[in-house]
Amino acid sequence: MAVKTMRAAVLHAAGDLRCEDVPLPIPAADELLVRIKANGLCGSDLHFYESGRLGPFVVDRPYIPGHECSGAVASASALRPDIREGQRVVIEPGVPCMRCELCKRGRYNLCREVVFMSAPPVNGTFAEYAAVKADFVFPVPDSVGDEEAAFIEPISVAIQACRRAGLAAGASVAVIGAGPIGLLTLLVARAFGAGRTVLIDTMPRRLKLADSLGASAVIDSSSADPAAAVAAATGGRGADFVFDTAGNSAACALTPKLAARGGVVTLVGWPETDTVAYPINEVLEKELDVRGVNRYCNTFSTAVELLAARRLDVLPLVSHRFSFADVVKAFDFALHHRAETMKVMVINEG
Repeated sequence: MAVKTMRAAVLHAAGDLRCEDVPLPIPAADELLVRIKANGLCGSDLHFYESGRLGPFVVDRPYIPGHECSGAVASASALRPDIREGQRVVIEPGVPCMRCELCKRGRYNLCREVVFMSAPPVNGTFAEYAAVKADFVFPVPDSVGDEEAAFIEPISVAIQACRRAGLAAGASVAVIGAGPIGLLTLLVARAFGAGRTVLIDTMPRRLKLADSLGASAVIDSSSADPAAAVAAATGGRGADFVFDTAGNSAACALTPKLAARGGVVTLVGWPETDTVAYPINEVLEKELDVRGVNRYCNTFSTAVELLAARRLDVLPLVSHRFSFADVVKAFDFALHHRAETMKVMVINEG
């Protein structure tokens, strides 16, 4: 009997992404087969494409990248009688052991045995189909489009950040970094009831987008002192909640300077170095709380509801669209046009 195949984007090594035929995954008894409809291209996908590694993960054998996706169920499972064949869904890509203490406490994102789709060598979603654990599939209402649904994974990062911060309604917020996660953190903070919101970046195009999305103030840190500008935007107090989504050591070290006394700093982006020179004197003097974010947990249902209730408008973040047949072009374009792109979306047609 011939093995059924599908088309997939397979990363063989840094810079070597090929669209090729691979075996169609056969779902296990506790899995669903999902036909992929839309994929957002994540910064981690680009890291693997450009460098062949990210942190401890190394591309040492061919694998399929991708984890920001939406789709429709092609093969249902008796374990999820609430999900029917053909139903539109999203996939939570990190599957924990569900047995350890952290999993049982509900902080399963910290499970030491988590298996994350698209972290080499685990296959991801830049393909026609993916077999996924039934417990980590979430239905999406028809009022939420395929591209919007593909944002649910990065929206979850923003929800986790706001929850970890303990964001209070009416509080002032400063976000460093106007990339997709930074802008989604801005949008989620506003949906959670934040008061004044300040977005800091160096790219005028991104700051303009942040302004159009409702930021109270935008700051170009290449031409202005961000600490002074945040103070001016918050009546001299500083921001009650500061989020670093930029993912570099300079941004990380800046966070205490932007915070109000008694404020909260939440680190979302991963710096390029393991150790950052941090102004601990300011943390102590202001009595700041500094908190970290590692992906997300128990966020997907909230993300679905925020989109369904039209509390978030994410489509302005889509800067470019490619068909799945041009997935290699999509990666190459995003890599070489970083200043022009925000979220590159790859659409599986048919």
